[in-house]
Amino acid sequence: MNPAHNSALAQRYLVDDLPGAHQPGARLHGILQRIDVGAQITPLARQFLASTGLLALDALASGQLPLAEFQAQAAKERNSRIQQASIKAAEAEVEAAKTAAAKADAVKATFAAMANDPVLRRKREAKDLRRRFGLGYVDDEHYGRVIGLLKQVEKGQRLRTEDVAWLRVEAEYCWTDELQKAWHRLEAQALTEAWERTGDAWNVVNASGHWRKANDAERALSVTEKALVQTSLSPKLQSALSTTRGGAMRDLRRLEEAEALGRQAHSLTPADYRPCTLLGAVLLERGDLAGGHDWYAKAEQLGASRKAIDQDLRSVLVRLPLQERQRICDYLVAEDPERFAWLLGRWESRERGQGRVTKAGLA
Repeated sequence: MNPAHNSALAQRYLVDDLPGAHQPGARLHGILQRIDVGAQITPLARQFLASTGLLALDALASGQLPLAEFQAQAAKERNSRIQQASIKAAEAEVEAAKTAAAKADAVKATFAAMANDPVLRRKREAKDLRRRFGLGYVDDEHYGRVIGLLKQVEKGQRLRTEDVAWLRVEAEYCWTDELQKAWHRLEAQALTEAWERTGDAWNVVNASGHWRKANDAERALSVTEKALVQTSLSPKLQSALSTTRGGAMRDLRRLEEAEALGRQAHSLTPADYRPCTLLGAVLLERGDLAGGHDWYAKAEQLGASRKAIDQDLRSVLVRLPLQERQRICDYLVAEDPERFAWLLGRWESRERGQGRVTKAGLA
């Protein structure tokens, strides 16, 4: 039989609200079929109708109730079933809501307990600290001290010199870029405040270097500009201020101004190598390879270590496109193959392996 016939059969006997009345093979559906063709139903079938509350249908099947009266009584039974089903559905919905609310309350209580648990709270705070400062796993032997230092920095407290030395040597993997920048910012701020409090412009020289390493060259320019207007500066101090200010100009790609400041600083202190390294870097970045090489050579003659010069060269090269970088390397190697042998083949391999060269990759 098709579904339409099954549905019509269930409606005819006013049991269309019961799924078993529509489903072929269901017990109620089989009883309806027998009633519909006028066949007798078994005592077990009658017992089933009575147990399911289909009293009108049982009376109709046994000949105790005429069709008209059956329809009226069966309609009442159906309305009662529908009403009861609606009540049960509403009660089930309320119960489900209560269960869901109870579960939600239990979850909230669990999280509240976790939030108030001092051990879990400390672990969560430590994890947040490590994430903020780009730090992953920390060895057990270093953990307590490292977390303590991170908390200091987070609170804006300067680190002791011995703590910084320990991080750099004993726990170097914890001395992340993020931690270094935060530390440089604290140092820069403290030195700037010291200058404002004492008027000693040497604090500005040091503060400027820290502002630059904290990626805030604009702040370095601001403090050095204010310090340079003082009239009582010695040539050495004026040279140092001009040199660090030139470095900040270089950071901001204001290379012409950086070169002018480097030359001014060199004229004030011709025996100091620091303006020379600034000029070496600036001229290389401006494309004057011979001039840049000469200034670096002069810096070495005046006392700059090769290690410091090589580090400065790295900082120049990582800022440049590959083609320009390779041109500088080729020139320096041609000028002094032994001195600059460390540059050979260094750039292409890193470009292929990383897509670009980073400072970390050059260390």
